[in-house]
Amino acid sequence: MILYTSMPQEFVFPTESTEYDSLQTIEHNGISFLVMENTQRQYQIVRMLSTDPQDYLNSEYGPGQILSL
Repeated sequence: MILYTSMPQEFVFPTESTEYDSLQTIEHNGISFLVMENTQRQYQIVRMLSTDPQDYLNSEYGPGQILSL
């Protein structure tokens, strides 16, 4: 089946609510992040929640990077 739509994939195929239970929002260096905590008490970045375009140019804050607090 081929589905031609301009809607994002998240609207067409919604994820289960249990996937969101492991996510939390933290602030690091004045920037908010949506992160997932791993077993070593470190946080893996899922999404940056910033309105400053300069924050997205910093390679330390890319998705999948580890933040040690």
